[in-house]
Amino acid sequence: MMHHFKNYRMDQQVAYLRSSGLVAIGSIALAAGFTLSTPSSVRAQAAYGSYIGAGAAFGVSDQNPINEDRNTSAFFGVRYKFLKAPISLRAQVLVGGEGVAVVPTVSYDFPINWQADVYVGAGASIVRGDKTPIGNKGSFVIQPGIDYALPNSNLMLFGNAIISFDGYRSNNGTAASIQAGAGLRF
Repeated sequence: MMHHFKNYRMDQQVAYLRSSGLVAIGSIALAAGFTLSTPSSVRAQAAYGSYIGAGAAFGVSDQNPINEDRNTSAFFGVRYKFLKAPISLRAQVLVGGEGVAVVPTVSYDFPINWQADVYVGAGASIVRGDKTPIGNKGSFVIQPGIDYALPNSNLMLFGNAIISFDGYRSNNGTAASIQAGAGLRF
C-alpha cells in the first residue's frame, strides 16, 4: 500500500509540474502577444543637443600636503552630442588660481527623460601651473555628471565631477573637483 501511495504522490507531482509549466509557457506567450500587438512607445533620448557653457569648479580633495587642490576656479565647457549614438565629446577648461587645466573626455550618456541624462566620461587632464582644482600633474580622469535641458529654451544646466588619478607631482594622490554651470545649446 505504501508503494502505491508513493507512486500516486509522484504522479500528482509530475502532473502539477506539467500544468505549472503549461501555465508558465501560456503566460509568456500571452505577454509576448500583448507586447508585439501594442504600439511601441518612443524611447527617451539623452538630453538633446550640443552646448557651450561656463561655471565654477571647486577642488574637494585633501591629499596634497601644501593644499594646492582646495581652490576655486572658473571653467568653460563644451559638449558635442552625436545624434545617432549615446556618446558625446566633452571638454572643460579650468582657469584661475595659479594654473590652467584642460580636460577632454568621451562620455557615454544614459537618458533619464527628455530633458535630462547622466553620463560617465573618460579622458585626460592636461595641467599647466601649480594650482588647479584637479592637481598639478596631467593624468587619466573619470568624469561622471548630469545634463538638464530647461524646457522651451536653449538653456542647459550641467554639473559633474572630475576625478584625476595620480594628479599630484608630490605624492601621486588622486585629485577631485566638482563643477556646476549653465550653457546654451547649439
